[in-house]
Amino acid sequence: MKTKNLVVGAGPGGTAAAITLAKAGKEVLLIDKAHFPRDKCCGDGLTTLALRELESLQFNPEKIKSWKVVNNVIIRSPSGTERVYELPKTPHNEGYFAAVAPRTELDIVLLDLAKANGVEIQLGCCVYDTTVNANSIEVHVADSDKTKRSIRTSNLIAADGMWSPIRKSLQLNEADYRGEWLAYRQYFHNVSGRASQDLIVWFEPDLLPGYAWSFPLTDGRANVGFGIHRGAHSAANKAKRCWQELLSRPHIVEALGASAVAQGVPKAWPIPARVGRSALCGPRTLFVGDAAAATDPMTGEGIGQALQTGRLAAQAIIEYPNPCDHYPKAVKRELVADDRMSRVLIPLLAKPTLTRGVLRLTASSRWTRRNFARWMFEDYPRAMLCTPHRWHRKMFAAPPAFKNNLPNESFAHESSAQHN
Repeated sequence: MKTKNLVVGAGPGGTAAAITLAKAGKEVLLIDKAHFPRDKCCGDGLTTLALRELESLQFNPEKIKSWKVVNNVIIRSPSGTERVYELPKTPHNEGYFAAVAPRTELDIVLLDLAKANGVEIQLGCCVYDTTVNANSIEVHVADSDKTKRSIRTSNLIAADGMWSPIRKSLQLNEADYRGEWLAYRQYFHNVSGRASQDLIVWFEPDLLPGYAWSFPLTDGRANVGFGIHRGAHSAANKAKRCWQELLSRPHIVEALGASAVAQGVPKAWPIPARVGRSALCGPRTLFVGDAAAATDPMTGEGIGQALQTGRLAAQAIIEYPNPCDHYPKAVKRELVADDRMSRVLIPLLAKPTLTRGVLRLTASSRWTRRNFARWMFEDYPRAMLCTPHRWHRKMFAAPPAFKNNLPNESFAHESSAQHN
């Protein structure tokens, strides 16, 4: 089988790439080893970066039943002081800067959007090897019924995760690499405290430079978890010991409410965060999302970066005859400076006294609270002040995402209720 453009991996990065290619009139085949819907370990938070990328794909948030708009962020300092950071309010609730959506729902809606744009989709296709030819690359897959076949393509986008089979087959893996972060996540229902409405970040002294979180969903549910940085902890052992003790802390119990009940079992996953230091391209191959280690190293957030790198990879194929000559430059321009800035900040966040001081400073006025919240949720690039090409008159006043895509009455009512 031959196709001009093949995308492996139907998560946000892969679907963003496939949709962008299809919208430009390109032939594209999207494959994934899983059948959807499927769960994906994730915090489910959508930053402004992620929302803007989704909006550019003409994504409709109304398709997600559990979509939750976030307007308030509560941050607990290592000293125990809690402060409320309001994201900007817009007239008539037009648009927003943060939201939460379970990956089981987000990914299937993105897959449906790809299909609606003419992308050919094949699920249950497990990649086991590749063969590089002079003018193409062959991807060898095994279908769900164990049938083996090959797909020959001129351009391959690998959005196949941190343990990328494509990267492994091209011998581009880094030995013993396990990611910069380890995260734990569990869903809760019957959440009745502040966590039912507000996004909460707990900077626990024993987790720094990591943090614990509670991200609200609809119907009294929340995504609760924590992330720890491998450079500061024996991550795997600490995560297993810490989870139950963390959930018993009084301020977390109070935030979730006494009736909150855990669903299922907690799940752990590694997070790669070294964009620009891992190969972004191989022979006729462009890596995106976790396969490109494109996660924010300071927060562990990766959905926005996956969508962005997927779009950049597709644009490189659309605009240039040799996309691998241009894609790394585009990623460097958009992400590498922010990655470096985050790495400078991580050692500082490991010190409770410095973290307390920074949070105290950010809460000094309404302006600092609002703009810190926007910076934290990637409306402002991490290294914006160090990258003059991003400066413009309205760089602190960008409009929210989905400003021109007003939700239906019930969706708008929920957003309005959170403002009041």
